Amino acid sequence: MQKNNGGIHLEKSKKSNITLTLAAIFIATFMSSVETTIITTALPTIVSELHGITQESWVFAMYLLTTAVTTPIYGKLADQLGRKPIFIFGLVTFLIGSIACGFSPNIIVLIVSRAIQGIGAGAIMPITFTIIADVFSFERRSNIMAMNNTAWGISALAGPLIGGFIVDKLNWHWVFFINVPLGILVLGLIVFGYHESSFNAKKIKIDYPGIVLLSASLIGLLLGLQNLSKQSTSFMFWLIPFITFAAALVFFIMVERRTEDPLIPLKLFSNRTFSIQITTALLLSGVQIGFQVYFPMWLQSIYHVSASIAGLAITPSPVLWLITSFFVGGLLKRFAPKYIVLPIVVIQTAFYVPLVFAGTNFPIMMFYVIAGITGAGLGIIITMNTVVAQELVPKGNIGTASSMLTLGRTLGQTVMTGIFGLVFNFALNQGVKANKSLTISKLNNAISSNTPFRNGHSLQNAINSVLLNGFHSVFMIAILLFVILIVLNLFDNTKEIIR
Repeated sequence: MQKNNGGIHLEKSKKSNITLTLAAIFIATFMSSVETTIITTALPTIVSELHGITQESWVFAMYLLTTAVTTPIYGKLADQLGRKPIFIFGLVTFLIGSIACGFSPNIIVLIVSRAIQGIGAGAIMPITFTIIADVFSFERRSNIMAMNNTAWGISALAGPLIGGFIVDKLNWHWVFFINVPLGILVLGLIVFGYHESSFNAKKIKIDYPGIVLLSASLIGLLLGLQNLSKQSTSFMFWLIPFITFAAALVFFIMVERRTEDPLIPLKLFSNRTFSIQITTALLLSGVQIGFQVYFPMWLQSIYHVSASIAGLAITPSPVLWLITSFFVGGLLKRFAPKYIVLPIVVIQTAFYVPLVFAGTNFPIMMFYVIAGITGAGLGIIITMNTVVAQELVPKGNIGTASSMLTLGRTLGQTVMTGIFGLVFNFALNQGVKANKSLTISKLNNAISSNTPFRNGHSLQNAINSVLLNGFHSVFMIAILLFVILIVLNLFDNTKEIIR
């Protein structure tokens, strides 16, 4: 059996074991996606024990940054060298990073270890989709993709529960060590179950200048955002990263316009509706990372609930995401994309407004409701973004369009993690300045539900006030993202049904 795929000649070799290959894909999807939700629940305890509340955003940002940068690189390498070796490399790198995270003695080592994890994760998710495309016919592929999304949904639901159980019953180190047996199982399944087609491929030119410039731009942006939150940082110390970001971005655009095989084909963005789909996914993914990180932290620090209960606050989101995504096909047959996005975002905005004014008596149940509303909207909009973006590009660019959506979502989470961390840390520092009885160390101790409640009434009120101000600031930025989304989609010139 022979197949031509984008200029690459594939010659079928030994037949793969479908059962083993599917098991590897599902477990890999579960393992890599559960990493985000399980860390969310354990993060308050981790930053408290490692005394890293001012660097907590980097625990997420570094993982997302390295994932974002490496994802398009792995995609090209998989076409050139084959799926299996690149997948195995990514899996082993992810496991090394997980082990290093578990043994981290301080927040800096943890952040570096998360970067290694992200380098591995950049290969796992995109190549699982590529393997599905290689193994299954077009007719069966959509069903397999849906099953794979179910694995993601289960991980999103189980992650907070697993994370809470580990923090409450074991210790936070096992949040990372749990990846090791899962990863070894996936490695065995993929080695013995997936037999790849032999490649007689043309030499694919990798856009090394684009890779370097994109990496420099993202690192400069995140360093600038992180340094802004430090009161002791000099003006030039945070200005230099922003200059690096701007300069690298300009050169990146120049290089991408001229290179033969660009990392990001800029010509696709000449279609306004396509650009709006990518930007919408990017901004909504930023909102998503905001409530995933700060809802559990809010519940543990203000309400003093256990990590398990706090983690449950985000579980309505993936459940409703999966349910509402099934309605996308019917909606697209009746409405243009902008008319689907606008009412959903307006509703989400209305539910986020109370978070800016919430006090210590704000009902805990509202966090579950808001998480559910967020997930329901994301399930429709993000799924729609993918379908519409694929439809708007030429047939030969459907894979590129899909990767742009994935990259946009990862970048949205990466950048907004930095921005949310910036405003949160700024609010904490201002609170400590205004109240001499408070220190960052005391806030570190208060942020985790595992810390015994020993503060006096007046001091506890002061701590709650500072922390609430930080949370209010974070969700004020989230509301601003919703407003930008509304304005952006109002300018979408596609007023008719796609197709």
